Amino acid sequence: MELATLERLNACRRARVAAALITDIGSGDASVIAEGDELDGVRGEAVASAFRSGRSSVVELDGARYFLNVYLPPPDIVVIGAVHISQVLAKMAALAGFGVRIIDPRTAFATPERFAGINLVTDWPADALKDKPLDTYTALVAVTHDPKIDDFPIAEALRRGCFYVGALGSRRTHASRLDRLRAEGFADKALARINGPVGLPIGASSPAEIAVAILAQIIEALRTRDIILRKGDVQ
Repeated sequence: MELATLERLNACRRARVAAALITDIGSGDASVIAEGDELDGVRGEAVASAFRSGRSSVVELDGARYFLNVYLPPPDIVVIGAVHISQVLAKMAALAGFGVRIIDPRTAFATPERFAGINLVTDWPADALKDKPLDTYTALVAVTHDPKIDDFPIAEALRRGCFYVGALGSRRTHASRLDRLRAEGFADKALARINGPVGLPIGASSPAEIAVAILAQIIEALRTRDIILRKGDVQ
């Protein structure tokens, strides 16, 4: 592998940007395509599909065979609220390959005993997200029912382009949430990205069932998200 190729792959990794190493099987020539690069047509469709699935494969493009080696940032789930749903969701999400972080300033709920082995942060979200900001490979799930805790990270998730944004609450609660976010300047198009009530509509009622519905919706969002391929390299 050429040094410039390796350097670009490392730059993508540091920036948490999806990248694909495309190698011409016949000639051995290789190049790197990153999410955000200018690419269209059949090659663009093949790369976008690989970015959605995360699977490397051999593809035939314009009569030549290529190996697409895909490098995706590890997807993360940030849960705002150390509640019963979070306890189940954190365990299931880890099994599904997600990094998980629980943020809740309420130390009565956010205890090491309730979240053993989970990355638990007992700060306000505005402070916790300074250390490790949200990004496009992060799902944000807000479950405290408290606007003082939930509203900031939801707004930040919209600003940062998180691939999934979900918030617990009834339709009435969600309508009030949308009114508050509109007052902060968010347009309806942006607000439509919030899944509220959170989770797939499977009739879930218990905390465990709701966690299943949320994780399934997150996986659906990850594997069906829009892939942006346009001009612009990772620096």
